[in-house]
Amino acid sequence: MDTVTRVNLAVHGVRVDAPVRRSKGAGPSDDGHLVLDGENAALPIVADSPYVIRQGRVYEGRIDLGLSVNTVQRPKFYDLRTADGVPYEKIALLHGQDVLATTVVQTCIRYAEAERCRFCAIEESLTRGATIAAKTPAQLAEVAEAAVRLDGVRQMVMTTGTTTGPDRGARNLVRSVRAVRQAVPGLPIQVQIEPPKTLSVIQDLKDAGAEAIGIHVESMDDELRRKWMPGKGSVPMAEYEAAWDEAVRVFGRNKVSTYLLIGLGETPDELVAGARSLIERGVYPFVVPMRPMLGTLARRDGATTAPASVVAEITVRVGALLREAGMSGDDQGAGCAACGACSALKAAGG
Repeated sequence: MDTVTRVNLAVHGVRVDAPVRRSKGAGPSDDGHLVLDGENAALPIVADSPYVIRQGRVYEGRIDLGLSVNTVQRPKFYDLRTADGVPYEKIALLHGQDVLATTVVQTCIRYAEAERCRFCAIEESLTRGATIAAKTPAQLAEVAEAAVRLDGVRQMVMTTGTTTGPDRGARNLVRSVRAVRQAVPGLPIQVQIEPPKTLSVIQDLKDAGAEAIGIHVESMDDELRRKWMPGKGSVPMAEYEAAWDEAVRVFGRNKVSTYLLIGLGETPDELVAGARSLIERGVYPFVVPMRPMLGTLARRDGATTAPASVVAEITVRVGALLREAGMSGDDQGAGCAACGACSALKAAGG
């Protein structure tokens, strides 16, 4: 699959009925989950997209693009309830064909409009009753065991809304990772946190059994950080750098990642330069087009996705830098870069 085609699908979406979808919640996009030429792909479901799925193939009009595609089917574990009566689907969701994802704490101290990340809708899924505010370690362990046993899940992602306290939510993840690893010892887990003020918690996450860590900055430009993430953007870049360096020391090179969102305002040269600086630190820059989803301030205010040509240029250039550095998302073992569904970096060799 060539990078340009993969980017066009990510930007323009597809016409298909996807049984497994993610709408609202933490992160920059809402998508349908597909398997595209054997790889996980989270693509927008768009009624007037030029791309359509027919009989397991991707078409642009009448042209078969030569890509096989399968929709991810509703997993069996969604039909179960925890010992305390909560539907498993409210505890964790299937992403792609084999990734279990959960937001351990579904509230965020930065969710007031003046503070909120403009591309995030973390509390919207809670408001509409699709999840619960806080998942316990026991609940997560129970769901993870079932997802592995019934549906072949091969990795897990744990993120969290930012909480009060110097750990900014990381301590909850320590307890959750430990419980899941006890229930499913071989399941690789990525944790995602803001830079903690107490850097020692990064070692605690590793000791609990986390395989990889994401510390997501979204933009390397301070002015854009303040515009798009007023609350999170108040965290000095020096705190991110200290956390990245400690995470690389603890987890290892290419076991640490950060989102870089295409479409916040950086030029391709600026964004690629930021990615290069991250790679030099041993941090994997997961470049993803910002696709404003329902419930976000960005969508409300009319923000749009960057042109496919821009997304493709940046993705190809960052992919080349990753190849030169010998860094691959697959080598992370778990997490967004390992899954790759929300980005076109795998098609670009990253």
